[in-house]
Amino acid sequence: MKDIIYLDNSATTKPCDKAIEYLNKALSDNWGNPSSLHTIGIKAEEILSSAKDLCAKAIGARCDEIFFTSGGTEANNLAINGAVLARAKRGNRIVTTEIEHPSVLEPIKALEKQGFEVIYLKPDESGVVSKESIKNAINKNTILVSIMLVNNEIGTIQPVRFAADTIKSVGAPALLHCDAVQAFGKLPVKVSDLGVDLLSFSGHKIHAPKGIGVLYRKKGVTISPLIYGGGQQDGLRPGTEPVPLVFALEGAVLSLPSINEAYDKMYELRKYAEEKLTATGIVTINSPNNSLPYILNVSVVGYRSETLLHFLDAKRIFVSSGSACSKGKLSYTLTALGLDKKRIDSALRISFSRYNSVDDIDKLCDALTEATKKLKRA
Repeated sequence: MKDIIYLDNSATTKPCDKAIEYLNKALSDNWGNPSSLHTIGIKAEEILSSAKDLCAKAIGARCDEIFFTSGGTEANNLAINGAVLARAKRGNRIVTTEIEHPSVLEPIKALEKQGFEVIYLKPDESGVVSKESIKNAINKNTILVSIMLVNNEIGTIQPVRFAADTIKSVGAPALLHCDAVQAFGKLPVKVSDLGVDLLSFSGHKIHAPKGIGVLYRKKGVTISPLIYGGGQQDGLRPGTEPVPLVFALEGAVLSLPSINEAYDKMYELRKYAEEKLTATGIVTINSPNNSLPYILNVSVVGYRSETLLHFLDAKRIFVSSGSACSKGKLSYTLTALGLDKKRIDSALRISFSRYNSVDDIDKLCDALTEATKKLKRA
């Protein structure tokens, strides 16, 4: 798609050239079953091994700690349900936050209906869960703690390492899971620094195709599989591995720019966006100052998000009204921050990638200013 301004990169990203190249190469040349013992199968297995090695190095893990899934949702579900199934005899408490992605909250809500005690930690006004609340929630009956690294709507960074230290100091039997889907490739994500047992990330957030995700499981940690089959991937996630998608993920990871350089670029781009949007006099910033610069949540109070989205869409400018998985529902993340309904109902999430520029921001600002002049206030 040419001549578009795409600012919805937290929902998905445009596949990069190397990811597309690797995908096509695997589809045409390396389409074998990696479990087959002949030459074609061995070539496919070599791709899997290479991609595992690359993903492992990216997060400071071992190759045998990497498992490929169909995406972040499956990786999160496997981590959460697998951990609870494996540890149900050791306790009954699950700790998470009110602002997790639906692929974390929904399986946990299902476990709550089955009788598990769930503690939902509320963020403060800055969108961060306090260390005190984490400390108070984790006890010796806790079997799972699941805290995202970066929130997908407002970009706040959560104190995952503190949760790891608390589990250890309390002596809880809990496994620590981290949804790092919005963080991988944007922050230095190292499993040893975070102290996690389980970590998830997704290919289509870093310019790989949809349909491929990764679950890290720390060596020595046992979680139960959710599906059963031919025993691939150590029996934890059986099924013939999607070699073309795995190869495309490798291409995307290889194409990631230096995290520090990219972060600095995004910081300057977001700073410019905040200043430019604020200068219009119609925009209120919702994302806290200390949030990841790849995400900027704003409100154009008095104008409904959906109406603004359609107006921008007509000008080939693409943003979102919040999480792409919310399907238009009022944002529970912004609600948890204590924002009033009018502000939430007019919220837009602008999310950047390395393909964006200040020119994109200028055109967005012009379009929003035009929208407030032409559209009726809600």
